Amino acid sequence: MKRIRYFFLLIPVVLVLALRCNNPVTNKREVFHMNISAGLTSLDPAFSKDQATMWCDNQIFNGLVQINEKLEVQPCIAKSWKISEDALHYEFYLRNDVFYHDHEKFPNGKGRKVVAQDFVYSFNRLIDSTVASTGGWLFNDKVDKKNPFEAVNDSTFRINLKTPFHPMLGMLTLQYCSVVPKEIVDFYGKDFRSHPVGTGPFKMVRWEESNVLILTKNDNYFERDTAGVRLPYLKGVRISFTADKGSEFLQFSQGKLDFMTGLDISYKDKLLTPTGELQPEWKNKINFEKMPYLNTEYLGISMAKQPCEALKNKKVRQAINYAIDRKKMIAYLRNGIGASAESGMIPKGVPCFDENAVKGYTYDVEKAKKLLIEAGFPNGKGIGEIKIYSNPTYSDLITNIANELANIGIVCKIENTPATFLREAMRKNEVEFFRASWIGDYPDGENYLTLFYSKNGAPPNYTFFKNEAYDKLYEAAMKETNAARTCDLYHKMEQLIIDEAPVVPLFYDEVTRFTHKNVKGLPNNAMNLVILKGVTLE
Repeated sequence: MKRIRYFFLLIPVVLVLALRCNNPVTNKREVFHMNISAGLTSLDPAFSKDQATMWCDNQIFNGLVQINEKLEVQPCIAKSWKISEDALHYEFYLRNDVFYHDHEKFPNGKGRKVVAQDFVYSFNRLIDSTVASTGGWLFNDKVDKKNPFEAVNDSTFRINLKTPFHPMLGMLTLQYCSVVPKEIVDFYGKDFRSHPVGTGPFKMVRWEESNVLILTKNDNYFERDTAGVRLPYLKGVRISFTADKGSEFLQFSQGKLDFMTGLDISYKDKLLTPTGELQPEWKNKINFEKMPYLNTEYLGISMAKQPCEALKNKKVRQAINYAIDRKKMIAYLRNGIGASAESGMIPKGVPCFDENAVKGYTYDVEKAKKLLIEAGFPNGKGIGEIKIYSNPTYSDLITNIANELANIGIVCKIENTPATFLREAMRKNEVEFFRASWIGDYPDGENYLTLFYSKNGAPPNYTFFKNEAYDKLYEAAMKETNAARTCDLYHKMEQLIIDEAPVVPLFYDEVTRFTHKNVKGLPNNAMNLVILKGVTLE
């Protein structure tokens, strides 16, 4: 009877959120509508491995720290922290006003206060092999095996590393590191994925998989705005899961969605001019923002055993880098979205990116031809046909690249392969020349430099790059505690990669966001994380 009564209590709430969007007193919308085309497989932060899960988990859960619009680490449940001089111990001092969402398994059905032991449990859960969390990589081989996490007292939590690891603080901003209550996880077991209980600004009311997710305001949320008003402002959030991007655009254009991100080929020319500006008919209807996104698109070249002998020659790889007009690619194929990757692999928006400190490749056909002569392949003679592996989504991009390489005498054959098969072939070193992208998991340049550390397998080292000097720089950077010196080491690694050319950086991606004029307070950020706690609908 108790379960039945609980179900009937939920129905009015769901109806209010799903059907009543306006406050009758203020006439303001109070429910935010958005769509996630990729779908959602779990609401358990231990499996927050894709954008859909991260977007949803970010509304329901909190961690020790969080990032702001500039990707700077900010307090969250931890009000402050201290890192030991040897960089092996991270000590966090917790707020005393953070409570879990109400649940019948808590005493009196009221959410209890979060304490340090909750983080010990949550982080141990990530590295527990029986849980099989996709976030286990955060701490594996980084934390002390005997005592990785400890609760010094209820308000003090400590992480103990076995060796210094500079990006650790930034990694803790990931949704994987959200705090969860042991008693609720134990109660639901694997079904915690569909019965999430966190501390976030919103709590789940209903999830119909592949259809809709309904969230309602957490009235006991701990964060406040600068005026002291408790967040969030919205009464709720409604998330649909329409897979078709054309349908998503139609719903947005009709005002049924408040927010849309990304550009699909089906509508990009309807929204944007070739120079990356809103088409005139949309300027008075919607807002458009773009900013750097933590994604670098590149061509990878296998440095391990491969059938193409010419690609083993550094000057050939350098010639390929000079032969591609990245600026033209962005203008004509991407409607001006993105920036030429002329400063290595670390993209714009990431701390330590510095186009003045790191000099990459610019378009120079004559220099490319000269390098081929020096390599012993004048006008590409003797190289033979090179296969470029990609997936059909990027056919226009790869066709353009093949044409540009033909201008210096390098003949390419395009091999379109489904993305999942291509990744597996890259992992097994079965493709010598391939298109790929690397989206940063956390806001640190190490995310992109780890691709070339020889002790890493594939992934992430899909080029199988090995260089002793590079490895020494990488290991020194991980132990460095001074931010300026860390950046200097990153720049040296970037320059080495540019010289050896195991990759052809193409462009640094940008976030594109579209909102209706009434949406206020939605912050943009290079991780494209949706943060709704400060949003209002006017």
